Amino acid sequence: MKLTHSRFIKTLIISTIITFSLGTANAQHVIDQVLGVVGSEKVLLSDIEQEHLRLKMQGVDMQGDVKCEVFEDLLVHKLLIHQAAIDSIEVGASMVEGEMDRRLRYFINQIGSEAELEKYFNKSIFQIKNDLRKSIKESLVAQQMQESIVKKVAVTPSDVKKLFRNFPVDSLPTIPEQYEIRQIVLYPPASGDSKLAVREQLLDLRERILKGERFSTLAVAYSEDRATVARGGELGFRTRDELVKSFADVAFNLKEGQVSQIVESEYGFHLIQMIERRNEQVNVRHILMKPSYSQNQLTQSLNKLDSIAILINSDSITFKIAAQRFSEDEKTRLSGGLMINPKTNTSLFEKEQLAPADYYVIKTLKVGENSAPFESRDEHANVVNKIVTVTRIIPQHKASIEQDYAIIQQMAVMQKKEEVFTEWTQKKINTTFIRIDPSFQNCNFEYSGWVK
Repeated sequence: MKLTHSRFIKTLIISTIITFSLGTANAQHVIDQVLGVVGSEKVLLSDIEQEHLRLKMQGVDMQGDVKCEVFEDLLVHKLLIHQAAIDSIEVGASMVEGEMDRRLRYFINQIGSEAELEKYFNKSIFQIKNDLRKSIKESLVAQQMQESIVKKVAVTPSDVKKLFRNFPVDSLPTIPEQYEIRQIVLYPPASGDSKLAVREQLLDLRERILKGERFSTLAVAYSEDRATVARGGELGFRTRDELVKSFADVAFNLKEGQVSQIVESEYGFHLIQMIERRNEQVNVRHILMKPSYSQNQLTQSLNKLDSIAILINSDSITFKIAAQRFSEDEKTRLSGGLMINPKTNTSLFEKEQLAPADYYVIKTLKVGENSAPFESRDEHANVVNKIVTVTRIIPQHKASIEQDYAIIQQMAVMQKKEEVFTEWTQKKINTTFIRIDPSFQNCNFEYSGWVK
């Protein structure tokens, strides 16, 4: 592996890495040294050593002057943090704590247990968290600063075509086999008993929170929303339109720190806590729990799908019309069950972009064939039953503008972001106070102006 990332991607990566390496935990204490100053920020010898060690542990080819490259990555990282302070870009304490909990869980999983982690570092969990907190906050701030620089980047169709024309033919990406799919989805009916059990569990959690336990800690332990659990249930700032109505109606009426009563939505049951409100946006955290289903309830749903499948297979109704009439998935029902890939906003899916249960069924189908009813999960991890049909299979091929416009467009957006970020960085280097240690002044940096 070699250091081949673009500067924009490398800076994004460095902004997500916490300079707190398990590999350096038992290293002997040495006096640190300031090797670079960027505005009000400092690059330390320990920063470089830890990043250098991380790359080595990942198997990166260490040929060439890697320390100079690492040093420049860290200089750009510090430039982002310095500018974020000027632009008043901040991250909330709850976001930092959520990320810290996620990182700690990763470390604990790697080493075996919380006790083993404390033994390894010869520190308590409380001390480890204190060591992590500052670097995590810096990383989150740098990410937000970088995102703010490129957030308005957009490309025109002519930009996309120009990129494709200028791309060397032998360097065009190979696109894996892709599928276009229609589906009919039914949700199993939850019993009153299973809903009651979820409500009782949430009531118990609410009481624990009101008695002083942290909402974010309980969200990590109990919430079934996989997308937010690592952040302690935090959603980030959302408008009313970005939330389902029942959730939004409650969230927008909470005061800071207040915990809601139980809220039912199409996703399950929630507890919501207000973090902050800014004009027409709220940042809340939530705990999501879903009712469980008995085998009888699942069978009931599968039997209904069986009846629908018989109608389709006997040509009494088309798959498309059946989806419009019977499917309970609001996102695909009106389009006749046509699934849209959220990563590309097209109707094409690669194998890895499908739910495992879906791909297991789809890989055996030919174009125009319908599946038998089967159990799967939706994008929110809810249990669903469905039947699918494959309307198109596109074999593996070299990318083309006709078939793969969305992919080429994404490449063009990334190239444009790279250009905008490079221009911003060079401009800020030229107007920011920077001092480089003499030991790095002969480095062949990508940007000019580091050495004043």
